[in-house]
Amino acid sequence: MYDIDQELCREVLTLDKSIRFAALVNDLGDIVASAYREGQVPLLTKEKSELSAAQSILRMGSRRTLEVFLGKTVYAFALYEKIRRAVIPLNGNFIFMVSFDVESEHEPIILQKIIPLLKKSGLLD
Repeated sequence: MYDIDQELCREVLTLDKSIRFAALVNDLGDIVASAYREGQVPLLTKEKSELSAAQSILRMGSRRTLEVFLGKTVYAFALYEKIRRAVIPLNGNFIFMVSFDVESEHEPIILQKIIPLLKKSGLLD
């Protein structure tokens, strides 16, 4: 885990109080950095988080096969009963996973705060 990646995850948490979790996942599906909001109790075990990350990499790969027809994936979103979760594709087939409180308005946070930060960090063109 690189300190700069860990710091990025912590910085994402400061962008909005509704952000619960942030993680950088490499092209093999390994979580290379992550952070939880202070006081947050994780809903998934470490093992289940790793499984979720690996599955997200596979799904993003499937989405990329259609980008020639549909355009570049900006982010993918899932609404669960307990959380909202988004996956943002990054350079080098990495992804950035972020979860939100279920009542949050995730889209402006992603488009106006998280994506600009990821671009500034050089992880996203």
